[in-house]
Amino acid sequence: MALHVPKAPGFASMLKDGARHYSGLEEAVFRNIAACKEFSNTLKTAYGPQGRNKMVINHLEKLFVTNDAATIIRELEVEHPAAKLMVLASQMQEQEMGDGTNWVIIFAGALLEAAEDLIRMGLTPTDVAEGYQLALNKAIEILPTLKCWEVTDPKDLVTVTKALRSAIMSKQYGHEDFLANLVAKACISILPEKTTFNVDNVRICKIIGSGINRSEVVQGMVFRRTVEGSVTSKVKAKLAVYSCPFDVTTTETKGTVLIKTADELANFSRGEESKMEDDVKALAAAGVSVVVAGGKIGDLALHYLNKYDIMAVRVTSKWDLRRLCKTVGAVILPKMICPTKEEIGFCDKVFMDEVGDTPVTIFRQESAESRIATIVIRGSTDNYMDDIERAVDDAVNTFKGLCRDGSCVAGAGSTEVELSRLIEQYGSQCPGLEQYAIKKFADALKVFPKVLADNCGANDQETLSNLLSAHSEGKTNAGFDCEGEGTLVTDAKEKEIFDLYLTKYWALKYATSAANQILRVDQIIMAKRAGGPKARGMGPQDPDDD
Repeated sequence: MALHVPKAPGFASMLKDGARHYSGLEEAVFRNIAACKEFSNTLKTAYGPQGRNKMVINHLEKLFVTNDAATIIRELEVEHPAAKLMVLASQMQEQEMGDGTNWVIIFAGALLEAAEDLIRMGLTPTDVAEGYQLALNKAIEILPTLKCWEVTDPKDLVTVTKALRSAIMSKQYGHEDFLANLVAKACISILPEKTTFNVDNVRICKIIGSGINRSEVVQGMVFRRTVEGSVTSKVKAKLAVYSCPFDVTTTETKGTVLIKTADELANFSRGEESKMEDDVKALAAAGVSVVVAGGKIGDLALHYLNKYDIMAVRVTSKWDLRRLCKTVGAVILPKMICPTKEEIGFCDKVFMDEVGDTPVTIFRQESAESRIATIVIRGSTDNYMDDIERAVDDAVNTFKGLCRDGSCVAGAGSTEVELSRLIEQYGSQCPGLEQYAIKKFADALKVFPKVLADNCGANDQETLSNLLSAHSEGKTNAGFDCEGEGTLVTDAKEKEIFDLYLTKYWALKYATSAANQILRVDQIIMAKRAGGPKARGMGPQDPDDD
């Protein structure tokens, strides 16, 4: 009879075989910090207007070439638990403001790097986290005093364009003026009077060919597909929108019919035809001139639609159908019935056009009160247009932030340097061990002008000392000039480089919260993974298969 062998004493004795357990400074804290530093360093080079692109190939072998941190993080599928906390912080920033995701990752990484030095000096992680929290409270107190400009009217095209430039500049450097103007036009045209701005109401349609400067805003919707019938345009159109196919309805049960003569066969098919003709005739009588279907439009239905001069359009996406209904003020009908007066939508112009080589169907609302705008993006490759789309998305989210609070702080790293200087002064007045952590928090803020200088090929230490001397002389808006020569210091307010106040506010909160959470971890316990070996990837399953 085999004897029961007891497990080794300690924490491992409580867990299943195969579970892993790390504890203490060396195993848990420094390991976590090292992973987060690596992650932060990966994204540092993608920060700022001269940030480099990353080429990411995801699990479905889709290629992404971008310097947008949110996309890189989403497609990397980070496994390390501590780095995941940073990812969650940046995702919260993406949901809250739609911009500043890279800022959160870089700052959290800089805080953890500084914390490692303090812990090696003898401070406990708790002391460091408490010092960081004090510094954050002070930073949030100082930040409103650094506001230098405000968008008072979100319907003023010139000021809104100015505010959106920086969000686009970091992704599409050189095209920021054109794209900011385009996004501002689209957002202002659909800004509701009372309710809040909805980012989903600005659609993006990417059409390959030509260049970025041929992009335009269309009031209404643009679909990359042709019309179904021979009628290609309608003015002052009334629309009936169906979520079902526009075809002869099939019954639920299979019917068997015995047909003995040719007349019976003719009458049988004629019954279906007359039913379809009656349906289309009823639509024409109700004044409907455009039918939009969510499914297939049958040949017989198409014949009668052409006969009664009704335009037929097929839209396969239910999301697009919903947005189209919002644009034209129609109600989606679940089955083929004639719509009532209230269910019919209205559109100023529905027509088929050709943009480049691509046929498109455009639903244009020429009245002032359009509820949806489409930005048609042109570009040479799909990857390039995807990157422009991300820049436009950031700008649309920034506009949403402007509607909440139009205050802006100076960009180009000037806000970070001024915050750093003031927090350092605050740290030197604090008693206790927290003062070391507060000073390190101030040092961590200096990472941004350094990264901007590094990515532009300038000397980071020299740039930082020039900025610090300018700020100590009272130039609170002095920031890094990525275009200039000499000292590379410029007045961000004069150059009209602005960051949204709310973006900075939430980024500071989320980054510090993530860093503190990681510092307070002293044990990592990983249970044994469930299931057997991982499934094979796509491709030939047998090595001998071609």
